[in-house]
Amino acid sequence: MSGFARGLRLWFAPRRIREEGDTPDYRFSLANERTFLAWVRTALALVGAGFAVDQFLPDLRWAVRVGMAVALLLAGALCALRAVNHWVRCERAMRRGEDLPATRFPTVLSLLVAVVAVAMVVVVLFGWEG
Repeated sequence: MSGFARGLRLWFAPRRIREEGDTPDYRFSLANERTFLAWVRTALALVGAGFAVDQFLPDLRWAVRVGMAVALLLAGALCALRAVNHWVRCERAMRRGEDLPATRFPTVLSLLVAVVAVAMVVVVLFGWEG
């Protein structure tokens, strides 16, 4: 079974993670869980922002409004999926005594949010009219 498929199975059967390596200090596992929850809160905020852009900016050009809303909604979905993937990868690494996995996702997410924020600044400065 591929590494991706095995990792995906662990999303739905986290008890199987316990079959690998040694049990880490519970404080590290709880910190990993808090990080997961922070990512989920970020995902919820992005989804909420996407809906807010779509619902509360009806006078904005359709393409601009939908583009910003979809970008935020997709970022929220990706963030939620990445949260569980990162949690599993970190938990496995801790149990195996390996380095925690490196990720570029925070950079990609930050850049996407920055692009939408700059677009919103332009909208605020030059008006909402379509």
